[in-house]
Amino acid sequence: MPDVTAADAPAGLTRRDALKLSGLTLGGLAVSGAVGGLAPVLAQADDTCESCCSDAPQCDEECCDESEPPPCSWTSTAKASRYSYFNRLAKFQPFAKTPSTVQPLGASEMRITLMGTAVPPRGLAQRMVSIFVEVGWQEFVDDYGNAMGLPRDQFVFDCGTGSTGSYSSMNVGYGRMNKIFLTHLHADHTGDLAHIYCFGPSADRKSPLWVWGGGASGVRNPNYVDGGSAPEYYDDGTAAFCTHLRDSQRWHSESFSFQYTAYAGYPDNAPDCDKPSNFIPSDTSRLNWPTTPAGQYADDPLNDAYAIMPVEILFDWSADWSTESPEEILVYDNRATGAKIYAFPVIHTRKGAVGYRLEWTAPNGETLGMIFTGDTKPERLTLEQAHNSGAGVDVLIHEMGVPPEVWAMKSGGYQSLDDVPTLGVCLAKRIQNSSHTPQGAFGYLLSQMSPYPGLTVATHFPTADDTVQCAMNSLKAHLPRVYQGERPNPPSDAPRVTFAMDLMVITVSFDGNGKRRIREQRGDINPFGYQATPQRLVRVENQLAPKYRCQDQSEANVGDPLAQINSSTTIWPCDESGACNYRDDGY
Repeated sequence: MPDVTAADAPAGLTRRDALKLSGLTLGGLAVSGAVGGLAPVLAQADDTCESCCSDAPQCDEECCDESEPPPCSWTSTAKASRYSYFNRLAKFQPFAKTPSTVQPLGASEMRITLMGTAVPPRGLAQRMVSIFVEVGWQEFVDDYGNAMGLPRDQFVFDCGTGSTGSYSSMNVGYGRMNKIFLTHLHADHTGDLAHIYCFGPSADRKSPLWVWGGGASGVRNPNYVDGGSAPEYYDDGTAAFCTHLRDSQRWHSESFSFQYTAYAGYPDNAPDCDKPSNFIPSDTSRLNWPTTPAGQYADDPLNDAYAIMPVEILFDWSADWSTESPEEILVYDNRATGAKIYAFPVIHTRKGAVGYRLEWTAPNGETLGMIFTGDTKPERLTLEQAHNSGAGVDVLIHEMGVPPEVWAMKSGGYQSLDDVPTLGVCLAKRIQNSSHTPQGAFGYLLSQMSPYPGLTVATHFPTADDTVQCAMNSLKAHLPRVYQGERPNPPSDAPRVTFAMDLMVITVSFDGNGKRRIREQRGDINPFGYQATPQRLVRVENQLAPKYRCQDQSEANVGDPLAQINSSTTIWPCDESGACNYRDDGY
């Protein structure tokens, strides 16, 4: 069927009216599916947008769309290709001239680095979602007798595709990426978990990988047939996800197991932030706390870097929370470092996702906090978490999307909204309705928070000057005094926001008068660099013998790189007569 555009609409109808007649309205989008690449087929697609909803008045999608939306401009190619605010931020140097090479934190500071901020599909400007949080600073002596310093504790929240490149560029080693908190299991939030798992043992992570996330959804398979091969309910929780990940990477783990992957004394000799006995909550009744590693065979030693330890967070997704909110779940409670992480349910397809609130008691006695919602529709529980019994939160990181017609335009390669086929907007709208928060709803949510967060970060957003300007207009419809950038004494009715970009660094600290300060910086990286500097070195003699090993001349067990190869066709550096074929040192 030919595409129906505004030009084909009945006389007297605006394009917006035509969209409404098709059941479409402006909303928001933070896509977790592919809208891009649809342009070739949309022109031939049926131009309709049916939808399903209950009879509740809340399902009247046009109830708030009578007026024209805030003005936005999409005519500047330059504004679509830069983020001026980010480019003006002060630089953050990730490699420091310290023994650990990590840029030091103050003892009572919290640093948040946005390693991935994109909504798919997106080009090279932004990677998929991941957030790294560091708290405090601790001096110690390493295995080689060197005086070192590293953050007191650190956490990874989601690990979307491509984000590991940001971790390497920002000098975060695999040894500090060993506690991962997943909001949900979409690939743009989990795509690099395999990379972290597989290559961590080859670097400086010589202990298990801990992964937190939701339990099984409990959504019934609509195609279930009694006696058929598919189950009525899929095992789609984090434990099953980690089990299949571990099994799918068996070839990788075995092939690399001529390397050291464990050390003597774990977990007793592990840093305070990495001892499971330090961070397991006293009440695990709403958690599936692991006692064995994930995997079909569960044969990885409990001290080995190829062991995955999944922690499932158990919310009753069948419950009615319309009048009484569910109790948050303490999922990480490190008595040695002072860090706690609470989980709360948010609205997302597959019956929900997990939001996290980090609460850290700093050495100065103050409590610093951060919330990361992951992907969610507008919902009440985030408001309650941000209120935090009146204490508020320092940093709220919440997803935000552009309107569906804008994302359909951007991802489809169209030059104006008038060129976007109605079906493209419809598909984007459906994705938004499944799991996401539009920019106008984001502004409304923030307007309902009391107190306002110290800084609210919009992420999972296609950040550029044109999209930011459009979003600010939507926010100002709810918050006339909203602003971006650090101000010394902002009025109480003026919330501060920023729009996420990869390598943005947010530091919460205290000035000389004990007043909190939140700084934004941008990572100054070398795009041609390699992995982060190893930051947790273990002496070779303290590392356990590799799985595939041989004895060297001193009869010590060392890794054998030839143990798993067929050498019969090898061309060696020297032939049998001793003649040189090529240099053994690689040159």
